[in-house]
Amino acid sequence: MDRIENSAQRDNASAGGLGALLFLAIFMFFWITTTPFVDLTGAAAVDPSAGNSNLVNQLVTLVLSGSLLAFGLSSPMRSAILQPRGLLISLFIWYILVSALSAHPDLALKRVVLAIMVCVNASVFLLLPKSDAHFGKLLALATLIMLGFAYFGVIFLPLRAIHQASELREPMNAGFWRGQYAHKNEAAAVMVAAVFFGLFVYSVGQKLAGAAIIVLSTVFLLHTGGKTSTAALPGILILAWIFQHWKWTRFPIAIGGIVAFNVLAIGSAVFEPIRSLINAVGIDATFTNRTDIWRFAFSAIAQKPITGYGFQSFWQTEELVYSGGNVETWAVAAYNGHNGYLDTLLTTGIPGLILTVIWLLFLPLRDIGRADATGNNPALTTLFVRIWLYGIYTACVESMFFQNGSPLWFALLFAVFGLRLQARASVVSAAPSQAKLTVAHA
Repeated sequence: MDRIENSAQRDNASAGGLGALLFLAIFMFFWITTTPFVDLTGAAAVDPSAGNSNLVNQLVTLVLSGSLLAFGLSSPMRSAILQPRGLLISLFIWYILVSALSAHPDLALKRVVLAIMVCVNASVFLLLPKSDAHFGKLLALATLIMLGFAYFGVIFLPLRAIHQASELREPMNAGFWRGQYAHKNEAAAVMVAAVFFGLFVYSVGQKLAGAAIIVLSTVFLLHTGGKTSTAALPGILILAWIFQHWKWTRFPIAIGGIVAFNVLAIGSAVFEPIRSLINAVGIDATFTNRTDIWRFAFSAIAQKPITGYGFQSFWQTEELVYSGGNVETWAVAAYNGHNGYLDTLLTTGIPGLILTVIWLLFLPLRDIGRADATGNNPALTTLFVRIWLYGIYTACVESMFFQNGSPLWFALLFAVFGLRLQARASVVSAAPSQAKLTVAHA
């Protein structure tokens, strides 16, 4: 009997070690990437990105995805992978259908497959740690490594980690920090999420590591010049506190706020009365020149409102970028629509937007209410709520949904899956010899 117990303990220790290794590997893949510190001064920086790929990135994606899937299928929690499965199957079937009907079916379908893989990876991600305490330790270590890379670049590789005036696409960003990322705005968004990580790490007892993460992330954020993210950090912290303490505010904040923001922001691009109202209160009604893009996107949506243009198959396609005089707006060169909801409507149509909003907005809102009634770690719920609110509000001004290489998109995904687990599973807070999560109902 002792030999059997010792064998079981060794198996659990081995699984815990493998889980920790995979956790760090997937975190490094998204937060450091396979191509850190890219050169933005070359001609490739302004070429259409549609269809571009990286062999190393593809191989790493396949290896990591296969490893995570194998780990997840061997876990007692395998029934929790990619839930709610019925909704997500419907979502991706629709994405496949509209992509097959698009002008670039090969490109669109490949991106749908990648999106499915990323979603599966994110749903397995939270099953890798042995407990929430183990999750806190791994998250602290991974975030500190990410910050180490960012500061290493600024100190030792400034030409690759700080925007330069010689860059072809946006030389006006010269002097702003970007770390290992391709743009200051991406770096800023990552640092906001890192502050959330630090606050969680601090709250679960790792005071020194948590404080270091908070300070280092905040300092870096202030040097990115990312105004939206810098303003969003205190805003989301306050909003999340109100959201969690006064339950009656939850629907107005999560749904009403998103609807109102999009009506005012995107509406200013289409309707003169809304634009005049926004100008009257002293707000930039162009939303840093996004309105030209939104106006152009709306004209395109009107032509294909049901099926859209295929999953991620509108912006940066060659016929759009090189349309010349056929389309009289600079917006044809936009990298994306700078609004996740608008881009979802543009590329997957009205049904695609409805399914996406149900998954990313309505179901997490319901899960948060259910999580309150469980005995699970409230600090974990708070972390997921902060990431979720930041993600769904950021999507009002950035096209972050299904940006499969984006660390913020991956964070939003694991927050959404995490909220579902918080509502439906019993989370182990310590790490006993046979620590595991148990599902109440999937």
